[in-house]
Amino acid sequence: MPKTQTYFVCSECGADYLRWSGKCEACNQWNTLREIKIAKDDERSLSKGEVIVPKTLEEISTNDYERIASGISEFDRVLGGGIMPGEVVLLGGDPGIGKSTLLYQVVSAISAQAIFASGEESLEQIKTRASRITASFSPRLKFIAEINVDSILTAFESSPAKLLIIDSIQTMYSADFPSSPGSIVQVRECAMKLQQFAKSKGVAVILVGHVTKEGNVAGPRMLEHLVDAVLYLEGDRFQSHRILRAVKNRFGSTNEIGVFEMTGEGMKEVTNPSALFLSERVNSPGSAVVPIVTGTRPLLIEIQALTSPTTFGFPKRQSVGFDLNRLNMLVAILCKKAGLKLDAQDVYLNVVGGMKIQDPAADLAVCLAVASAYCDSALPQNLVAFGEVGLSGEIRSVAQYERREMEASRLGFDKIVSFKTSRMLHEIINNLKGRE
Repeated sequence: MPKTQTYFVCSECGADYLRWSGKCEACNQWNTLREIKIAKDDERSLSKGEVIVPKTLEEISTNDYERIASGISEFDRVLGGGIMPGEVVLLGGDPGIGKSTLLYQVVSAISAQAIFASGEESLEQIKTRASRITASFSPRLKFIAEINVDSILTAFESSPAKLLIIDSIQTMYSADFPSSPGSIVQVRECAMKLQQFAKSKGVAVILVGHVTKEGNVAGPRMLEHLVDAVLYLEGDRFQSHRILRAVKNRFGSTNEIGVFEMTGEGMKEVTNPSALFLSERVNSPGSAVVPIVTGTRPLLIEIQALTSPTTFGFPKRQSVGFDLNRLNMLVAILCKKAGLKLDAQDVYLNVVGGMKIQDPAADLAVCLAVASAYCDSALPQNLVAFGEVGLSGEIRSVAQYERREMEASRLGFDKIVSFKTSRMLHEIINNLKGRE
């Protein structure tokens, strides 16, 4: 029996220590160190005798890699135009949100040879799931039902391809590290092996990652650092649409989003997201529409607000899809600069469609939605509003005005309220009060 070495690994950040302590010095979290035993014979050491010669930029040879187009434009948009050879992508999302379904459609549409390795389903289950998707799978696509990452890499070398999909990284294990699949050591080391394999062979690898109850990818934080792109598939399980967004992308922008609709036949691309988000809109008090820009795409999003007299001494503020601290600031501006008596009103705000807005251009629409709900007066049906609101109540300019205006005009919104129509918030609110 080989001797073992005991380590203590932080479950939050993956830092390891020789002794247990109550606090992780790397991430400052308490009671997160877990005992891990690793065989000494399996410990990796730096190679000895190998001479590494540093190179200048002129001495480094590069290959003219072309991105691998998946055939799904919404997926390629988020990645920056397609999958880069040698890229490692981590795809996370809630259970049942459609991660595997989306990847099945990606590999069915891709023209390059690919291998799909599943540690969660048998080959029979894979075929049953694939038969529910109305897509023709290429004969160049092969499937593996295996959880041993070394066996998967060996099988990949015997049948080389340009894309390897691992579903999921939490089910993988390596015999070099005696711990159960899903443990911090196994997730970290298996991901490291796959990352080194991708970089050395120029093979694109997509890892599916489970998420915790907080919404983060389960496992050590290092998992998100060693990959090239981190994607999240978001949405309400009880609604049909899904949003794919990137929080990290070394080969593209993190501002792009992809919109899909979950159907009985798989994921369907939504080419006109603005129409989807506004399809069930009812023009009532507290409703406002704002054109936001995500990457290169303008979207029209509905914002709903509700005010009601507070039953306690401290008014309540709640927000879904919009920063709560910013909502508190805008409510204070409405009280101080626009004369709305919201200090005795509960304020609730909701961004329709499950979107999360970080664009400061939504400030004006939020103010108008809250003021409309407070005054019980609906805004015009064909009105959109956008602009950043300052602490003095001034309306500030935002970028890409023409693109926002064009998207609004395309969907029939011909009345625009922005920094070009009025420079002060109280003027707009007074006009709203005059319509009561």
